[in-house]
Amino acid sequence: MSNVVERFLRYVKYETTSCEDSNTVPSTENQIIFARELGKELKELGLSDVSVDENGYVMATLTSNVDKQVPTIGFISHMDTSPDMSGEDVSPKIIKNYDGEDIVLNESKNIVLSPDDFPELKLYIGKELITTDGTTLLGADDKAGIAEIVTAMEYLIQNPQIPHGTIKIGFTPDEEIGSGADHFDIAKFDAQYAYTVDGGPLGELEYENFNAAGVKIHIQGRNVHPGSAKNKMINSMIVAMELNNMLPVNERPEYTEEYEGFFHLVGMRGTVEYTTIEYIIRDHNKDKFEQKKNLINQIVKFLNVKYGDIISIEIKDQYYNMKEKIEPVIHIVNMAKRAMEEVGVEPLISPIRGGTDGARLSYMGLPCPNLFTGGHNFHGKFEYIPTFAMEKAVEVILKIVELNNDITIS
Repeated sequence: MSNVVERFLRYVKYETTSCEDSNTVPSTENQIIFARELGKELKELGLSDVSVDENGYVMATLTSNVDKQVPTIGFISHMDTSPDMSGEDVSPKIIKNYDGEDIVLNESKNIVLSPDDFPELKLYIGKELITTDGTTLLGADDKAGIAEIVTAMEYLIQNPQIPHGTIKIGFTPDEEIGSGADHFDIAKFDAQYAYTVDGGPLGELEYENFNAAGVKIHIQGRNVHPGSAKNKMINSMIVAMELNNMLPVNERPEYTEEYEGFFHLVGMRGTVEYTTIEYIIRDHNKDKFEQKKNLINQIVKFLNVKYGDIISIEIKDQYYNMKEKIEPVIHIVNMAKRAMEEVGVEPLISPIRGGTDGARLSYMGLPCPNLFTGGHNFHGKFEYIPTFAMEKAVEVILKIVELNNDITIS
């Protein structure tokens, strides 16, 4: 299983940051480069039907070696890393036999990964950790998932005496900018169900996620010399602040947890004359999700009456809670839960306070719960992953494959 660590350290050297402002698919050329390298590796390992399409989607098959008909199962991860922080020139640090104290990631910049800030570090005393050097993210989201899937397939290929049905694997671009499933060919993938390997700490098992929408608001102000501005100037930035203050303060990300949704201000650019603001809206409950969208629309209408139709708003649904699509096939969640238990991992079933490719894929007809990768603090310089958790992820994948053999297609 040590191969998973070597593989992961090799993968994070590829810079694959996605870009929300791009008009190409994938959004960055570096993702195609990484996709082609993955394709070569999968062929060398001995998988069949390996393909890298023009949009950067990687697919491959491990053909069944059993006589009976069992469901075709899939495992999926994404290749891109978050644009929230640089993923260029990632230089991982390996912390052996972690002692439970502060980890100096970057001495010159005084960047410290501390259990005072991240108390879950104490869970890994005596374990080996992979961290950043404090200047980039690490990329465990989701190169750890890719490494874990590929290592599991390698193990099955090297041990052909282990029975398994047909297994499909898929690696997608641009998940971090919400378009990872846009060009995923469900028919080509041809699995009855799949698992995204895109979760966080050891044991995470998720089949609920947010309903999600993106909001863009444009405010056209009126700029007048401040010396003669009385009753004439409309400062678009002030209007933007007024709008934001009309949203419920207790429904911001920093004040919510578990099943509580939020409005999250993610961008504001403006002058007196013109301002744009962007939000994301999230809620697990579909009715509350709709109420949130209605509220921000009503606020815009109110301010347009007050200021004279100076605001336009665009709301775009991004993905929905996959629970609705998973519950009819809940056995795939139970199978993952049992797999974890059988390899000594305590399942931690909780709602995703975010989304994965699996959410959209579930609505496209491929039920797709989410498994842990083992990582912590994704999208930033304090990201880290315990190596034993990666090895356990490989074991869980292999155990799911084994348990899937017990399901016979009539």
